[in-house]
Amino acid sequence: MSTKTPKNIFIQGAITTSFIADSIQKHSSKTDIGAHSIFLGQVRKDLIEQQQVTAIEYTTYESMALEKMQEIREAIFDKYALTCMHVYHSLGKINIGEICLFVFTSSKHRKLAIDACEETVERIKQELPVWGKEIFADGNYQWKENT
Repeated sequence: MSTKTPKNIFIQGAITTSFIADSIQKHSSKTDIGAHSIFLGQVRKDLIEQQQVTAIEYTTYESMALEKMQEIREAIFDKYALTCMHVYHSLGKINIGEICLFVFTSSKHRKLAIDACEETVERIKQELPVWGKEIFADGNYQWKENT
């Protein structure tokens, strides 16, 4: 079990499918892993009060967010027997249809990986100080509320 501090969970721009595939591929040599669980958050084309969302612009206070992510990470590792966990969150403008959150948990058994992944996502949405500005087609915006 490794709970080392995440070096950088933030990625400028969208998280690409090649980045996701490369992350998965890097685990093929870790033969003590029996299961992975992956969550991908994608920017939706929401309609809010007759305004079409075209993108979300994510911002954070990075040192505060990294400290909070370390707290979440340690709690998840204490609760679940994980082999590893990776979390990546986009910063900047992410267009509809693009990936903005990638959570990847690994363990010897599937239930642990699935439960840890789900709890990590829920805690990120509730606790991580990342703010999203929903940008509308007409250029106006509103600050997003996590649900």
